Amino acid sequence: MYEIEITRHFSAAHSLRDYAGDCARLHGHNYQVAVTLRATGLDEQGMAFDYKLLKAAVDELLQNYDHRCLNELEEFRELNPTSENLARLFYRSLARSINCDRVRVARVRIGESESSSCTYFED
Repeated sequence: MYEIEITRHFSAAHSLRDYAGDCARLHGHNYQVAVTLRATGLDEQGMAFDYKLLKAAVDELLQNYDHRCLNELEEFRELNPTSENLARLFYRSLARSINCDRVRVARVRIGESESSSCTYFED
């Protein structure tokens, strides 16, 4: 079994609805996104998955969120744009485009700061 991981970044603003605290006000984060894939074997080139292809898939996804107010996006019209919801959304989106017999998205970690992050995975 192999795992590979890449880390990417994007910046966005959000506010948390019905939250009793500072995060109820509009604020921004420089998010860190770590995506881990798990592979049962290697391809013909000896790779679990091509880093270039994984980076391209994640970058394409993040273009929809970078320098945006997350609350204004359709997926967050009613759902709070928390790190937890972002991690699940990114995981499921990437799994649809990447998962196959040999390779699966293992987890997605979203960091709002150097000391705060959330990881989403499915069994």
